[in-house]
Amino acid sequence: MFLSVFDMFKVGVGPSSSHTMGPMVAAARFLDLMRASPFHFAGLRGSLHGSLAFTGVGHATDRATILGLAGFEPASYDAGKAEKVLAEIAATHRVTPPGLPALAFDPAKDLAFDYGPALPGHANGMILKATDAQGDVILEETYYSIGGGFVLTAAELAEAGGAKAKGKADVPYPFETADEMLAMAAKSGLSVAQMKRANELKYRSSAEIDRGIARLWEVMDACISRGMAGTGILPGGLKVRRRAKGIHDALMAERGLNMTAPHTINDWMSLYAMAVNEENAAGGQVVTAPTNGAAGVLPAVLRYYLDHVPGASTARIGDFLLTAAAIGGLCKHNASISGAECGCQAEVGSAAAMAAAGLCAVMGGTAMQVENAAEIALEHHLGMTCDPVKGLVQVPCIERNGLGAIKAVSAASLALRGDGVHLVSLDACIETMRQTGRDMHEKYKETSLGGLAVNVPNC
Repeated sequence: MFLSVFDMFKVGVGPSSSHTMGPMVAAARFLDLMRASPFHFAGLRGSLHGSLAFTGVGHATDRATILGLAGFEPASYDAGKAEKVLAEIAATHRVTPPGLPALAFDPAKDLAFDYGPALPGHANGMILKATDAQGDVILEETYYSIGGGFVLTAAELAEAGGAKAKGKADVPYPFETADEMLAMAAKSGLSVAQMKRANELKYRSSAEIDRGIARLWEVMDACISRGMAGTGILPGGLKVRRRAKGIHDALMAERGLNMTAPHTINDWMSLYAMAVNEENAAGGQVVTAPTNGAAGVLPAVLRYYLDHVPGASTARIGDFLLTAAAIGGLCKHNASISGAECGCQAEVGSAAAMAAAGLCAVMGGTAMQVENAAEIALEHHLGMTCDPVKGLVQVPCIERNGLGAIKAVSAASLALRGDGVHLVSLDACIETMRQTGRDMHEKYKETSLGGLAVNVPNC
């Protein structure tokens, strides 16, 4: 299966790609299923399972599902309109999605949180049902939110399990492992970004690719800027104070002073990442990179490159994102980018690997150095759990993105100091992440049943 740069990076809404965007996408897909059906519908029901149940309220999963059933989609989300629609649904117990009749739906009764065993396909499962005038279920579908805003039905998930046996994607450079990527780069003489672009050209024009990439960076950069200007307390009950503006103001005041320590550059990287993740925690517009919970790492590293690296050029943004997308695709294809499946190593770890590869590429790294940079960044996130306090994408998530960005830059720098030859391959590291995620106890995989989530007061 070909994963486009526009699959890995999607404009959406916070706080979670798998728990907010995914359920909204699933609801939109169910509405399409209803529109294509010959039945006459009168009502809706739904149930959230596994991690979607355990951390659903903190991740606004219920809210996202309700809005999805009302016709909202992540890429065109309007926060002001959403608040009005939620109030109407609460008052009328009805949703009125475009192209369908008004449907009975009382969120308090018709959307259930099932805290029993997860559904068999994935930790993030949900079931949506449509009923007739008698209240009988006449249409039902099971959806799995598999990370990064990707959603599959139960049948699609089962089919995807055998995807490797069906052959490679029909693109010029169909690499499914890092070793294949390096072999193709050596044979073709192309960079990772050039091979990725050639694959993208199979599905869209060069101008479309350039416009799409420009749009992605526009949203990422705007998110950083909004985050650095935002003030107040983040929603959810933890009373976490937004810190990015204060850090930014202090850094700006110190600029040019002899007292500024060299390691202050780390604060700039953390600032950019934290700004994004504070926006995400507030439910703002972000780009999955590859997920919302890890959305700050890659934009922070790209902003660091543009603002702080001598000789940096905006003309290299495309190479950065295309390279990063190639590495993210390997992580997703061979392991996971879902915290509910493999812990935070799959989210911030994958994001750091992607960012390290992108930075290494735009700073002149060879394909071997790019692979080395990604491996270093991912290796030093192995085993990282996902244990959000109160189920919110705030603690430890916001600061964790800052440290992920710092690791990514360090990994790229180390790789550029070498010739690309190293002991542990990226493929071995990704496989280790998969195995570690499989063996990790469920309470450390986005359920808020272990780790910091049970050792920090939730108020």
